[in-house]
Amino acid sequence: MNRVNFGPQPFMYPMPVLIIATYDENGTADAMNAAWGGITDNNEITISLSHHKTTENMMKTGAFTVSFATEDTITACDYVGIESALRVPDKFTRAGFTAGKAEHVNAPLIKELPMALECRVKSYEDDILVGEIINVCAKECIMTDGKIDPAKLKPVIFDPVNHTYIALGKTVGKAFSDGKKLK
Repeated sequence: MNRVNFGPQPFMYPMPVLIIATYDENGTADAMNAAWGGITDNNEITISLSHHKTTENMMKTGAFTVSFATEDTITACDYVGIESALRVPDKFTRAGFTAGKAEHVNAPLIKELPMALECRVKSYEDDILVGEIINVCAKECIMTDGKIDPAKLKPVIFDPVNHTYIALGKTVGKAFSDGKKLK
C-alpha cells in the first residue's frame, strides 16, 4: 500500500471544536474557538492556546468554560475564532452569544451552546492550558434517558487538512463491548 507523507502536521481526527469562555476583570464575557485540545484525565482537559484576551482573563479569574460548537451555531463559533477581543471588545455579543453565570466556577456559560465543562485553571505554561473539570452541564433538550445524546447535541469536528467543519455521523459500534467478540 502506498502512503503519502506530509511531515509533521496537526492532523488528527476527530478534532473537537472547543469554545472557551471567560470573564474579564469587569465581568464582560469573552469566547474563543480552539481545536487543539482533549481530555487528559478523568477530570482534566488540556488545550493548546497561544496568548489571547481569553488567556489573560482566565489567568486573572482562574476559571473558564469549554463548550462544543454545534451544527446550529457554527457561524458564531467560527467568528469567535477569527476575531480578537483585543480588537473587537464586544465580539461575544456580535457572535450572537448570551452569557449565563456558570454554577461552579467564575466563568460564563454560553446559553446558545447546550453543553459545557466548567473548569478551574490548573496550569498555563508554554501555551498549554491544563484545566480541572469541576462540573459538566447540559441542557435537557440534548438528553435521552438521562444521558447526553450526540444526535441531539450535534457537535462538529474540525478538519485540519481541508479547513472545514464536519458533522458527526452515525454510530458504528459499542465501546467496551464489540472487541469482546475477539476474546
